[in-house]
Amino acid sequence: MSEAALATRSKWEVLMPVIVCGSGLFSDGYLNGVIGTVNTLLGRLYGEEYKNSPAQSNVSSIAFAGTIIGMLAFGWISDNCSRKVGMVASTVILIVFASLCAGAYGAGGSVGGLLAALTAYRFLLGIGIGGEYPAGSVACSEATGDLKSGHRNRWFIIFTNVMIDFGFVIAAFAPLCVLWIFGMNRLNVVWRVSLGLGVIPPLSIMYLRTKLKEPEQFKKETMKDTKTPWLLVFKYYWWRLTILSLIWFIYDFSAYSFGIYGSSILSIVIGEQEALYKPFGWNVVLNLFYIPGAVAGSFISDWLGARETLTLGLTLQGFVGLIMAGCYGKLATPDHVAAFVVVYGVFLTLGEMGAGDNIGLLASKSSATAIRGQFYGIAAAIGKLGAFVGTYIFPIIIKSAGGSDTVKGNQAPFWVSSALCLLSAAMAWFCLPHIGQDTITEEDVAFREYLTANGYDVSQMGVKELRGEKLEDSNSAEGVQSSLKEEGKFETIPM
Repeated sequence: MSEAALATRSKWEVLMPVIVCGSGLFSDGYLNGVIGTVNTLLGRLYGEEYKNSPAQSNVSSIAFAGTIIGMLAFGWISDNCSRKVGMVASTVILIVFASLCAGAYGAGGSVGGLLAALTAYRFLLGIGIGGEYPAGSVACSEATGDLKSGHRNRWFIIFTNVMIDFGFVIAAFAPLCVLWIFGMNRLNVVWRVSLGLGVIPPLSIMYLRTKLKEPEQFKKETMKDTKTPWLLVFKYYWWRLTILSLIWFIYDFSAYSFGIYGSSILSIVIGEQEALYKPFGWNVVLNLFYIPGAVAGSFISDWLGARETLTLGLTLQGFVGLIMAGCYGKLATPDHVAAFVVVYGVFLTLGEMGAGDNIGLLASKSSATAIRGQFYGIAAAIGKLGAFVGTYIFPIIIKSAGGSDTVKGNQAPFWVSSALCLLSAAMAWFCLPHIGQDTITEEDVAFREYLTANGYDVSQMGVKELRGEKLEDSNSAEGVQSSLKEEGKFETIPM
């Protein structure tokens, strides 16, 4: 958008598309986070029938499979239909299947039927959750191009990753409030209301999303009305996509082991008491640790750059993880629980400051607009696959080191995780490009030049109604490059 057009809009009007596109991820944080509490409630309600059935693991993990499918499918929809279609469709899926999860019911009132229905709905809900990433996050990153330079990374992070983390906090706090209201004798109501509250966030932004306009950058650079030169795209982006996907895979793979410390804190503090108020309360405290790091990382990402902040966060988290692993025997005791909580909180905060904030930012700004949805969707899906793999690999690591009832057994996955954090930091620093304030525009210029040099007709890019029109110089590839060179900002991003 031209500077003259931007000057006529208020700050709120410029920021609103960023908010509407990105804040849908709050729903994902809530709907992903609340299922852990629901799992606990179902275990209390249905006892051995639930704990000894496949449903115990399926209810909490089946959304992973749906999320991976959603990321890949909506990556294609985002690029080949539109960002708006992707966002509206994923929002509808969230509303419908969050409602069905809350009302899940088995034929004849059977527990088995209820759990089967809940598992199926959670899978389909996962597709909507996955769709938010390549649709909402990508549109949010493009909308930040209209914001003031020097502030773009922070607003993207605040309305994507901070929203996810805030969703996790509310997912921990809301069931506690519902439990206060209905009490321990009506747990059936507590878990249904907790799931039902997940309908409110996507419903609140549905109307605004239907009124959104497509990002201007998408209109100019899309290939939805022409043939995408996939061989050229692969040659240009395969290395960057591979590195980003590996870092995302490692981060999510390692994140599974972090839950061991959360479980240890709760078991130390809570003991064997029957009431759920205290464990739910401590769950809120643990989730609150995500917020300071996520907010701080949003500002640091603007000051240092996304790649640099990612590297810094991973390095610091790796070293803190090594300290936690080395001191696990002393920290994981009732006498030192306060120190345990503080160190664990620092560990979580550093994770959000680095990888949590900046992997998505790098994935959404380091590729051309024409294939950004699919680029982001593939990287995110591979990351989510890492989390799924971690759920199977880490128990094997723990068992081979002595078991979960030994210090060495609980230390082992953290030696692995910390080493992987440091490996990811090195990969980010040496293999990923610097992401500046104007990277999206610069990347589109560089990609067009690459396509032209390899014989592709770039005049076919953009939506059909814009073809043949003479765009403003500041919006054309040549004009953008000339303008940026004059300001000393243009630099082709290395592969």
